[in-house]
Amino acid sequence: MAVRTFNGKQPSIGNQVYIDPTAVVIGDVTLGDDVSIWPTCVVRGDVEAISIGAGSNVQDGSVLHVSHAGDYSPTGHQLSIGLGVTIGHRAVVHGCSIGNYCLLGIGAIVMDGAVLEDYVMLGAGALVPPGKRLESGYLYVGAPAKPVRALNDSEKSFLEYSYQHYIRLKNQYLSSQT
Repeated sequence: MAVRTFNGKQPSIGNQVYIDPTAVVIGDVTLGDDVSIWPTCVVRGDVEAISIGAGSNVQDGSVLHVSHAGDYSPTGHQLSIGLGVTIGHRAVVHGCSIGNYCLLGIGAIVMDGAVLEDYVMLGAGALVPPGKRLESGYLYVGAPAKPVRALNDSEKSFLEYSYQHYIRLKNQYLSSQT
Protein backbone atom coordinates (compact mmCIF):
# COMPACT_ATOMS: atom_id res chain seq x y z
CA MET A 1 0.00 0.00 0.00
CA ALA A 2 1.63 3.25 -1.15
CA VAL A 3 -0.20 5.61 1.26
CA ARG A 4 -0.24 4.73 4.96
CA THR A 5 -1.66 6.23 8.12
CA PHE A 6 0.68 6.41 11.13
CA ASN A 7 -0.29 7.35 14.70
CA GLY A 8 -3.69 8.45 13.44
CA LYS A 9 -2.21 10.82 10.84
CA GLN A 10 -3.30 10.24 7.26
CA PRO A 11 -1.41 11.81 4.35
CA SER A 12 -3.29 14.69 2.69
CA ILE A 13 -3.11 14.39 -1.08
CA GLY A 14 -3.96 17.19 -3.51
CA ASN A 15 -5.52 16.95 -6.95
CA GLN A 16 -3.88 15.11 -9.84
CA VAL A 17 -1.11 13.64 -7.65
CA TYR A 18 0.84 10.62 -8.91
CA ILE A 19 2.30 8.21 -6.35
CA ASP A 20 4.03 5.23 -7.92
CA PRO A 21 2.81 1.90 -6.47
CA THR A 22 6.38 1.09 -5.34
CA ALA A 23 6.72 4.37 -3.40
CA VAL A 24 5.48 4.87 0.15
CA VAL A 25 3.98 7.99 1.76
CA ILE A 26 3.48 7.66 5.51
CA GLY A 27 1.87 9.77 8.22
CA ASP A 28 1.82 13.56 8.55
CA VAL A 29 2.48 14.35 4.89
CA THR A 30 0.80 16.99 2.72
CA LEU A 31 1.18 16.72 -1.05
CA GLY A 32 0.05 19.75 -3.07
CA ASP A 33 -1.69 19.54 -6.43
CA ASP A 34 0.26 18.00 -9.34
CA VAL A 35 2.96 16.47 -7.11
CA SER A 36 4.63 13.30 -8.36
CA ILE A 37 6.34 10.66 -6.22
CA TRP A 38 8.28 8.23 -8.43
CA PRO A 39 9.31 4.55 -8.00
CA THR A 40 10.85 3.40 -4.71
CA CYS A 41 10.64 6.78 -2.96
CA VAL A 42 10.04 7.01 0.77
CA VAL A 43 8.22 10.05 2.18
CA ARG A 44 8.04 9.31 5.91
CA GLY A 45 6.26 11.87 8.09
CA ASP A 46 6.19 9.76 11.22
CA VAL A 47 7.77 12.01 13.88
CA GLU A 48 7.28 15.45 12.27
CA ALA A 49 5.37 16.90 9.31
CA ILE A 50 6.38 16.90 5.65
CA SER A 51 4.84 19.29 3.12
CA ILE A 52 5.52 19.20 -0.60
CA GLY A 53 4.29 22.15 -2.66
CA ALA A 54 2.25 22.05 -5.85
CA GLY A 55 4.02 20.84 -8.97
CA SER A 56 7.03 19.38 -7.17
CA ASN A 57 8.47 15.99 -8.12
CA VAL A 58 10.44 13.46 -6.08
CA GLN A 59 12.37 11.17 -8.39
CA ASP A 60 13.21 7.48 -8.12
CA GLY A 61 14.80 6.16 -4.94
CA SER A 62 14.72 9.41 -2.98
CA VAL A 63 14.24 9.43 0.80
CA LEU A 64 12.40 12.29 2.55
CA HIS A 65 12.31 12.23 6.33
CA VAL A 66 12.25 14.43 9.45
CA SER A 67 13.76 14.59 12.97
CA HIS A 68 11.83 14.16 16.18
CA ALA A 69 11.95 16.56 19.11
CA GLY A 70 14.21 15.19 21.82
CA ASP A 71 17.36 15.67 23.86
CA TYR A 72 19.52 16.45 20.83
CA SER A 73 16.97 18.46 18.87
CA PRO A 74 14.55 20.24 21.23
CA THR A 75 12.13 21.28 18.47
CA GLY A 76 12.69 18.53 15.91
CA HIS A 77 12.86 19.34 12.22
CA GLN A 78 9.95 19.32 9.81
CA LEU A 79 10.51 19.07 6.06
CA SER A 80 9.10 21.80 3.85
CA ILE A 81 9.45 21.68 0.06
CA GLY A 82 8.18 24.63 -1.98
CA LEU A 83 6.43 24.95 -5.32
CA GLY A 84 7.85 23.49 -8.52
CA VAL A 85 10.81 21.73 -6.92
CA THR A 86 12.67 18.93 -8.72
CA ILE A 87 14.31 16.39 -6.42
CA GLY A 88 16.68 14.23 -8.46
CA HIS A 89 17.04 10.46 -8.28
CA ARG A 90 18.32 8.97 -5.03
CA ALA A 91 18.41 12.27 -3.12
CA VAL A 92 18.13 12.34 0.68
CA VAL A 93 16.21 15.34 2.01
CA HIS A 94 16.01 15.42 5.81
CA GLY A 95 14.29 17.92 8.11
CA CYS A 96 15.10 21.01 6.06
CA SER A 97 13.41 23.77 4.06
CA ILE A 98 13.56 23.87 0.26
CA GLY A 99 12.31 27.04 -1.42
CA ASN A 100 10.37 27.38 -4.67
CA TYR A 101 11.76 26.31 -8.07
CA CYS A 102 14.85 24.57 -6.78
CA LEU A 103 16.57 21.56 -8.31
CA LEU A 104 18.39 19.00 -6.18
CA GLY A 105 20.74 16.94 -8.34
CA ILE A 106 21.03 13.18 -8.41
CA GLY A 107 22.27 11.81 -5.09
CA ALA A 108 22.24 15.18 -3.30
CA ILE A 109 21.90 15.20 0.50
CA VAL A 110 20.29 18.05 2.44
CA MET A 111 20.47 17.78 6.25
CA ASP A 112 18.45 19.01 9.25
CA GLY A 113 17.83 22.72 9.56
CA ALA A 114 19.36 23.56 6.18
CA VAL A 115 17.56 26.18 4.07
CA LEU A 116 17.61 26.45 0.30
CA GLU A 117 16.14 29.77 -0.77
CA ASP A 118 14.13 30.04 -4.03
CA TYR A 119 15.83 29.28 -7.37
CA VAL A 120 18.76 27.24 -6.06
CA MET A 121 20.42 24.58 -8.21
CA LEU A 122 22.22 21.95 -6.12
CA GLY A 123 24.64 19.76 -8.07
CA ALA A 124 24.63 15.97 -8.19
CA GLY A 125 26.16 14.40 -5.08
CA ALA A 126 26.28 17.68 -3.17
CA LEU A 127 26.00 17.69 0.63
CA VAL A 128 24.28 20.55 2.44
CA PRO A 129 25.31 20.29 6.12
CA PRO A 130 22.92 20.88 9.03
CA GLY A 131 21.81 24.49 9.44
CA LYS A 132 23.46 25.80 6.25
CA ARG A 133 21.60 28.42 4.16
CA LEU A 134 21.98 28.46 0.36
CA GLU A 135 21.28 31.85 -1.18
CA SER A 136 18.76 32.27 -4.00
CA GLY A 137 19.97 32.33 -7.59
CA TYR A 138 23.16 30.27 -7.30
CA LEU A 139 24.58 26.92 -8.35
CA TYR A 140 26.07 24.98 -5.42
CA VAL A 141 28.27 21.90 -5.71
CA GLY A 142 30.47 19.73 -3.53
CA ALA A 143 30.56 18.25 -0.07
CA PRO A 144 30.05 20.50 1.75
CA ALA A 145 28.09 22.47 -0.86
CA LYS A 146 29.69 25.74 -1.90
CA PRO A 147 28.46 28.41 -4.33
CA VAL A 148 30.11 28.16 -7.75
CA ARG A 149 28.42 31.03 -9.55
CA ALA A 150 25.16 32.86 -10.10
CA LEU A 151 22.59 31.11 -12.26
CA ASN A 152 22.10 32.60 -15.70
CA ASP A 153 18.65 33.28 -17.17
CA SER A 154 18.65 30.02 -19.13
CA GLU A 155 19.35 27.99 -15.98
CA LYS A 156 16.63 29.80 -14.03
CA SER A 157 14.26 29.05 -16.89
CA PHE A 158 15.33 25.40 -16.81
CA LEU A 159 14.33 25.15 -13.13
CA GLU A 160 10.76 25.98 -14.15
CA TYR A 161 10.91 23.80 -17.28
CA SER A 162 12.01 20.81 -15.17
CA TYR A 163 9.01 20.80 -12.84
CA GLN A 164 6.62 21.48 -15.76
CA HIS A 165 8.08 18.52 -17.66
CA TYR A 166 7.42 16.28 -14.67
CA ILE A 167 3.81 17.48 -14.47
CA ARG A 168 3.34 16.47 -18.11
CA LEU A 169 5.02 13.12 -17.47
CA LYS A 170 2.97 12.28 -14.38
CA ASN A 171 -0.18 13.21 -16.32
CA GLN A 172 0.78 10.59 -18.89
CA TYR A 173 1.21 8.04 -16.10
CA LEU A 174 -2.14 8.98 -14.56
CA SER A 175 -3.97 8.75 -17.89
CA SER A 176 -2.45 5.33 -18.63
CA GLN A 177 -3.89 3.98 -15.34
CA THR A 178 -7.51 4.54 -16.38
